[in-house]
Amino acid sequence: MKVWTSWRAGVALVFLSAALTGCISPTMYVDNGTKDVAASEYVRPQTTQAVQLLFAFQSKGTANARATTQTRKQVLDTVTASGLFSTVADTPVANGALLNVTINNIPVTDGAFSKGFATGFTFGLVGSTVTDGYLCTVDYQAAPGAPKLTKSTRHALHTTIGAKGAPPNATKAANVDEAVMTMVRQVVGNALKDLSTDPAFGKQE
Repeated sequence: MKVWTSWRAGVALVFLSAALTGCISPTMYVDNGTKDVAASEYVRPQTTQAVQLLFAFQSKGTANARATTQTRKQVLDTVTASGLFSTVADTPVANGALLNVTINNIPVTDGAFSKGFATGFTFGLVGSTVTDGYLCTVDYQAAPGAPKLTKSTRHALHTTIGAKGAPPNATKAANVDEAVMTMVRQVVGNALKDLSTDPAFGKQE
């Protein structure tokens, strides 16, 4: 299991603090409010085209280069598996199509961000519980100068230390790697699903 010490700027802060002291064993949970997207849920255009993928992971709006590197493959795999594009490339493609994916990690204790979450997120468990919120924004342009389509989805990871019970509406992860990668796969997948169901997406060439 990787120890995500490079995420101190904003990812699973309670986990990292406990892991570094070695005296407490935190547990991570993936919120069930955002789930995996089945292949059948994507609305694929009759003709798919190549796209250039740009991706950035942020911590409270600030670029987090290490987190971007650590999660980029999962983002690429999720975009590729969606089947919405014929090819997903790191470099510009012939038709100029561009997909820009951003995941921003903001602690749910930040008032402005917490207001955007569903009422099902529950706090105040016995013991110490921290919830990290994640906002995924997908911007897509089929060609230079084409209208931009933007979709956003939210997710959350819960970290408990000494809590007597699991957070409601959440699934326990085997480790921090599994929790983070599951969150990335699910939040990106749902943003892509919303993009695919936009009538303007299939019409763009």
